[in-house]
Amino acid sequence: MNNLAHREITPLSLQDSFLVFDRIKSEFDFPLHFHPEFEINFIANGRGVKRIIGDHFHEIDDYELVLVGSNLIHGWELHHCRNKDIHEITIQFHNDLLDEKLLNRHIMAPIKNLFQRSSRGILFSQETAKNIAPRIKKISKINGIDYFFELVSILYDLAISRNQRLLSTNSSELENFDNSDKIKTVYDYIQEHFGEKVTLKEISDLINMSEVSFNRFLKKRTGKTFIEFLNDTRIGYASRWLIDKDLSIAEIAYMSGFNNIANFNRVFKKCKACTPTQYRNEFSGIKRIL
Repeated sequence: MNNLAHREITPLSLQDSFLVFDRIKSEFDFPLHFHPEFEINFIANGRGVKRIIGDHFHEIDDYELVLVGSNLIHGWELHHCRNKDIHEITIQFHNDLLDEKLLNRHIMAPIKNLFQRSSRGILFSQETAKNIAPRIKKISKINGIDYFFELVSILYDLAISRNQRLLSTNSSELENFDNSDKIKTVYDYIQEHFGEKVTLKEISDLINMSEVSFNRFLKKRTGKTFIEFLNDTRIGYASRWLIDKDLSIAEIAYMSGFNNIANFNRVFKKCKACTPTQYRNEFSGIKRIL
């Protein structure tokens, strides 16, 4: 399954704390992926959608509330669902949003334990999902620091809720994805220079490897070639700007490092299975990045 999953570059920048997507969908197909950010996923009216978390898969019920841990493979497929008004709310936040010192305080013990168990994916009960639903739906409308406090409050209530279920048999095998010094050097460099021309030789020289050896190393660690990894980063930022900025698609294409719109459209569709325009329209519901 690891070979079928891709490392998603989320719209969250290092300066952001979290983001929320709130939308009504008729289609529900997320390919298998993973990312270092934690993710809360709430779905209403989605009976028949298939959930895949690590080595677990199952059809969901009318209500779905799951916490996905850092770098845990996950995805949802429309499967047997026939509803055309599936309500999905996704909250993503950095895995270090609450630092270790804070999590080690006695009062934070339930949340610390929640994060540790989320490495296998946590399914909350239908009762918990229904009780938390009004707060999840409201969170995209809250501003500033109140948003942060409400998220922490929701996490705490989820942590102490009853009838939780761990989904995947094992914790993520990708949990050390970001712990390689070479991967971190490459990642940081591309994050800083993705809008410019970046060559394989340039990156290989940066970590003192031959081009062939580096491409093999990156493929083994990420499942992607250098060009695929670079384009994923560029498309990740382009996706964020399509959601968050009132810019033309051509402007976003050039800002994210593509030298022509046709190539941008081709790569975007390959990564996201839709055009930039379709992606922007799909996220025309509520979205917040703070």
